[in-house]
Amino acid sequence: MTLVSEKLQYYLYFPEDYDKDSETAFPLLLFLHGGGESGDSLAILKKNGPPKMLAEGKQFPFMVLAPQNPHKKQWWNVRAVMQLLDTIITHNKVDPKRIYLSGLSRGGSAAWELAVQYPDRFAAMAVVCGMTPLPYASWINKDMPIWVFHGTEDQSIPFSESETMVNELKRMGYEVTFTIYEGVGHDSWVQAYQTEALYQWFMEQQLEE
Repeated sequence: MTLVSEKLQYYLYFPEDYDKDSETAFPLLLFLHGGGESGDSLAILKKNGPPKMLAEGKQFPFMVLAPQNPHKKQWWNVRAVMQLLDTIITHNKVDPKRIYLSGLSRGGSAAWELAVQYPDRFAAMAVVCGMTPLPYASWINKDMPIWVFHGTEDQSIPFSESETMVNELKRMGYEVTFTIYEGVGHDSWVQAYQTEALYQWFMEQQLEE
């Protein structure tokens, strides 16, 4: 038996009314950052995505869990991420039927992997400029709504990564929304996470019984 340990620092946001009602369980967004925010400084997480918006004063109606990948040049350890998520769920008022998943760039790729490895855990997923092996399409929970964002001029992760995957998912009958940013490069996350409809969409989703 091999034990692999991973130390994950994380940023955890609680909605304003979290403490008002001791009985209410809250949705939670698991956000996975891109390669540029990897390392050992949590402050750098505030560069992009929901953590940046929170730092600027944005209020979300759900909890936000943003772990940090400690490895500058390695993929996310998705098993460690799930162990962290389970710990947060155990010790906080989290609704396990309303766990949302999102990631950008390398974190977007990890989000696809999480959707494959843990198909019954997430109520919805939004991926921004991630890459993913096409065979993943047949392993993802068909009942999970998916929203994909990508810029057509992305020089880091080609637009075709998302386009090919979305086409395959749609062919197989999945519920997928695809937002294409014409002429936009790799930083499509700037526009994607400013999409207010994304957060409303998340809040409408929950796992069926």
